[in-house]
Amino acid sequence: MHLLIIEDDKEAAGYLVKGLNEAGHVADHAADGEEGLAMAREGDYDVLIVDRMLPGRDGLSIVRALREEGDNTPALFLSALGDVEDKVEGLRAGGDDYLAKPYAFSELLARVEGLGRRKTAEPVRTRLKVGDMEMDLLKRKVTRAGREILLQPREFKLLEYLMRNAGNVVTRTMLLENVWDYHFDPQTNVIDVHISRLRGKIDKDFDSPMLHTVRGAGYMLRA
Repeated sequence: MHLLIIEDDKEAAGYLVKGLNEAGHVADHAADGEEGLAMAREGDYDVLIVDRMLPGRDGLSIVRALREEGDNTPALFLSALGDVEDKVEGLRAGGDDYLAKPYAFSELLARVEGLGRRKTAEPVRTRLKVGDMEMDLLKRKVTRAGREILLQPREFKLLEYLMRNAGNVVTRTMLLENVWDYHFDPQTNVIDVHISRLRGKIDKDFDSPMLHTVRGAGYMLRA
């Protein structure tokens, strides 16, 4: 694999480059955040290994910027900040994995190779299709039977999650965590309201409904 290490500690970076090369990979190195972001944008990398604390631009902002540009190259954060809150912050910034320092090289290698396999096995999807409904993630456009359906941003995110899980029951907890980013029950009817609005847009004027309520469990989108 072709890897990019963004690490300002020269000794640590040299250790990583040597170890990864010995494991059969090709590792490039950037010594600060600005250089790292530029190299990530220009190079075709399989995995990024990013230190959180960097001169010029911190690791979180590097990965966040790449994600905003549509670059989904798997990223592993390295950091001396190892609390749960720090890990959550890294993952929410777009990181795919998080390893606290000090770490064992064997574990880092296993995680990096795991991320590389994930990239190979899961190409980035820019279009979703369930039955006669299609979603273009790049154009933010939804059509059903060739007719465009106009959605609000939250409705679009809700439908995207349902389409990615088409044929499976999606629980209220799953929706709260993945669509609203709530990790608690807000004790409101926000889900019911949005499901109702979405159903009115994607099902109301069509012959067969696609969005179903599974009593006592949640919801399911199916053709």
